[in-house]
Amino acid sequence: MLAKLKLISYLSWADWCVFFLVLALTFFAALYGHYRKKRSQNSALDYLLMGRQLTLPLFVATLVATWYGGIFGVNEITFNYGIYNFVTQGFFWYVAYIIFAFFIADKVARYKSVTLPELAENMFGPKAGKVAAVFTFFYITPVAYVLSLGLFLNMAFGIGVLKGMMIGTIFTCLYTAWGGFKAVVFSDLVQFFVMCAAVLLVVIFSVRDFGGLSFLTAQLPPSHFSLTGGNGLLNTLIWGFIALATLIDPSFYQRCFAAKNPQVIKKGVLISTLIWFCFDICTTAGSLYARAVLPTAEPAEAYFFYAVQLLPSGLKGFFVAGILAIILSTLNSFLFIASNTLSYDLLKNRFKNIILSNRISLFAVGGLAIGMSYLLNGSFKEIWITLGSYFSACLLVPILVGYIYPKRISDHLFVVSALSSAAVMTIWKLLPLSGVWAQIDAFYIGVSTSIILLVLNRKKSRSYVKSTTDL
Repeated sequence: MLAKLKLISYLSWADWCVFFLVLALTFFAALYGHYRKKRSQNSALDYLLMGRQLTLPLFVATLVATWYGGIFGVNEITFNYGIYNFVTQGFFWYVAYIIFAFFIADKVARYKSVTLPELAENMFGPKAGKVAAVFTFFYITPVAYVLSLGLFLNMAFGIGVLKGMMIGTIFTCLYTAWGGFKAVVFSDLVQFFVMCAAVLLVVIFSVRDFGGLSFLTAQLPPSHFSLTGGNGLLNTLIWGFIALATLIDPSFYQRCFAAKNPQVIKKGVLISTLIWFCFDICTTAGSLYARAVLPTAEPAEAYFFYAVQLLPSGLKGFFVAGILAIILSTLNSFLFIASNTLSYDLLKNRFKNIILSNRISLFAVGGLAIGMSYLLNGSFKEIWITLGSYFSACLLVPILVGYIYPKRISDHLFVVSALSSAAVMTIWKLLPLSGVWAQIDAFYIGVSTSIILLVLNRKKSRSYVKSTTDL
């Protein structure tokens, strides 16, 4: 097998037919979702949250599909570190999902919020809402997923990563802005089935052609079967804390706010967790085969080129469409949520037309994501750790305390806790540390700062409580 190839000349006419058929189905699903029901009297709520009518099957499909846009990042981690990927990008997250289903879902449903920052405002106060909006905006800006789309289009058509990011992001912004959350949900429904089938096919054909676990153990270094993958324990555990960001993840909350009732949320998260478990097994196994067969390939590209050469004609096109579906299903959701945060939470009182401001914000967010991908050197691991650690360290503790002890955290205390954590983390990153201190990630310093400030102010304070009403 080749470590690098020109995909555009490698696929047959049957592959291209399948590929464009999947794209067409995705487009018509978005079209159907947009027009299948008459708009509700509250057009803004209909556009932003599907009128809070998200059913269990749609909840599961859109939640699962939204979670894997960084497929090349997952492939890169597996290629370099083996099953460390399953631990850090799988197991830790399952624990967080289950905690959310049993302990957070009902609490979220009590607030008739539209966004996570609005939930923070309802719980703590207006300043807390604005601070949460800033952290949410940068966390949810789809930097890794714009980069993934650029890599995909470059590998498929050889147009360059930057040009691929620009073309792909503009296309995604257009159909997302046009249809709103309904377009996102119904396009996710098609993408859900395509992406799951695509990664399963790779595993099936890999086992058929190369054998099972014995082949992998013979071809891969022993560290690829270590839980830490040769990384330190603290480096591994940080992913566990970042996974807890699920408890305050904006994409989770968007689906929860859109669900018909709390039962849909709880059942949907548990069903999704089972599907995620199976999906992660397939992606990790497929990437291990890619590492074994194409050891000299680029880590982020190996899985893609391996699968294209492995699968027969027709299924190659289906797999390529599946990879695109994985990326687009996350990219459109994150673009939409980030634009909601910008237009609804940060600029709410400056524009009367929320839908129009949301559509304009989509393109602004897309441009920002492209710029940030270069600022963070195009490294998936660096992007996820940087954005995820700031978001989790600064918001996770105060929001969870707000759930457990309502009215204990004031608006002012929330703001001080979040901003202080961010400031201390930034200072820690800039310090010339050495020895054991260099092994302590800034994330731990940020969380510790948040906990210390909340403990020092543990005396019950009167908290702002906003009335929770729909748009």
